[in-house]
Amino acid sequence: MRDTRRARMILGLLLLAALVTLTIDHRSGEGSPLGALRAGGAWLFGSAEQVGTTVTNPVGGFFQAMVNAPSAQSDIQRLKAENAKLRSELAAGRLDAGRSGQLKRLLGLSGLGGYKIVTANVVARRGVPGFEEAAEIDAGTADGIRPEMTVLNGDGLVGRVVQAESGTATVVLISDPASSAGARLENGNEIGVVHGVAENGRLVQFKLLDSTAPLERGGRIVSFGSQRGTPYVPGVPVGVIERVEATPGELTRIAYARPYADLTALDVVGVVVDAPKRDPRDALLPPKDGAR
Repeated sequence: MRDTRRARMILGLLLLAALVTLTIDHRSGEGSPLGALRAGGAWLFGSAEQVGTTVTNPVGGFFQAMVNAPSAQSDIQRLKAENAKLRSELAAGRLDAGRSGQLKRLLGLSGLGGYKIVTANVVARRGVPGFEEAAEIDAGTADGIRPEMTVLNGDGLVGRVVQAESGTATVVLISDPASSAGARLENGNEIGVVHGVAENGRLVQFKLLDSTAPLERGGRIVSFGSQRGTPYVPGVPVGVIERVEATPGELTRIAYARPYADLTALDVVGVVVDAPKRDPRDALLPPKDGAR
């Protein structure tokens, strides 16, 4: 307690002395005996401020001048343009690499199946009279493409050509509700018909004509083929059965399959301009583990 009282007394005396000093200095004006001390403090702190300003102002001015200089602005714009170009080239490189992979798979599948094809790129998704799910490709009659030709990609069946002009053609996808294609179960002769359904291309319906034939989840479907290969050539992978509907008493059996071809993200496709001389049967189906 003694130490605390002593500290409070000393603090009070110091505050009183400071107050008396300030009062004397204020009332004395220019003749104050503390004038020299006040002037020295002002000189000391003013000099420090001036030195700080002298050091920092040139640095800030240098950077400001660098940013505002015409040559600097030109360099900034040039760098921005170069960065945009590099980003564009990088995106194009990725796109080219992706298309190269698709083309490689397409040529591998068509070569194995014996299909003579014309390659094309899907340039737009469009509807045409009578069909909802269709796409436009950048190849046409000038390339040997005609209506009622099979269209596939490196994974499987895509659809058929319904219209063709000199440099473009319209393809109706197997996912279209008005589309139908003959199909066959793997490792057998049981045939049916594939129809599009309202599943945004994720599933197609497979109607097996023999109601007594086995139909199970995981079964795989290939195209059955049409007379003279139009509109569909045989042996093209169609899809994998995901679910089977119960149809007691019906003359047909119904299943829903996931197409091998991603019908929602088509890019590189091939139009079969010449059917194979022999049916490749199941040779084009990928191995069960999904690798090709």
